[in-house]
Amino acid sequence: MVLMNLLSVDGLAAVTNVLDLAGVFASALLGGAVARSMDFDLFGFLVVGFVSGLGGGMLRDVLLQNGPPVALTDPLYVPVAVAGALVAFLVSFSERGWDRLFTFLDAAVIGFWAVVGVQRTFDAGLEWPAAIIMGTITAVGGGVGRDLLLRRVPAVFGGNALYASVAVAASAVMVGASALGSPTIGIVAAVVLSLLLRWGAVRWGWGLPNGRDWQPQSTLASLLRRGRGLRPDAVRLLRRPGRRNGTGRARRDEDTPTPEH
Repeated sequence: MVLMNLLSVDGLAAVTNVLDLAGVFASALLGGAVARSMDFDLFGFLVVGFVSGLGGGMLRDVLLQNGPPVALTDPLYVPVAVAGALVAFLVSFSERGWDRLFTFLDAAVIGFWAVVGVQRTFDAGLEWPAAIIMGTITAVGGGVGRDLLLRRVPAVFGGNALYASVAVAASAVMVGASALGSPTIGIVAAVVLSLLLRWGAVRWGWGLPNGRDWQPQSTLASLLRRGRGLRPDAVRLLRRPGRRNGTGRARRDEDTPTPEH
């Protein structure tokens, strides 16, 4: 009976709202954790928590143009975001405890909001490509807004474990399950997949290749990848024929006249 209720339109809408609010609270808590690490005051906690918790959903709703953002029409969203930021302000965890909680909540939020973004997009009458895009934007939009506000490089740009790609995968799973008429299975699968992928990425360092991995295999590229600074004369030596003498200068060809002193 419960399963059939979840598969109904009203049941699916209720689950979507619950997941959305859970994502708001968890992401606001994560924003508060970042504010704590930067030694912000109470107002800083609230602002960072608000942006982190509500930014992705508001961006999604604006892009969908399906009425005002739900965070502005539903009276629960702002209090839930404030509550998450206040919990981070009032409760002091150890650094190790925050790391564990951050990893778990981050993965859960990606799954929750990927599901919500896909479902909201279908409710707006759009097709599966838009659903995957909106699911991804919902999952990572709040974190991007938070990082930009704090003048940090957003996590979705790489340099860390899998993040945005997890949101894409979870959104695709939800889209596929919805196409097969099993949105309930899609909700469970998307959340479990995001938890597993994110945990594996943090645990074993899974990640996508970066630009350096695709650089041409040359002497100059090899030195640049190692982060070694090259003097202009050294760069010219790499491009000119000839051997190096003991003083580090290129030996001239034999047929090149040597200027007289």
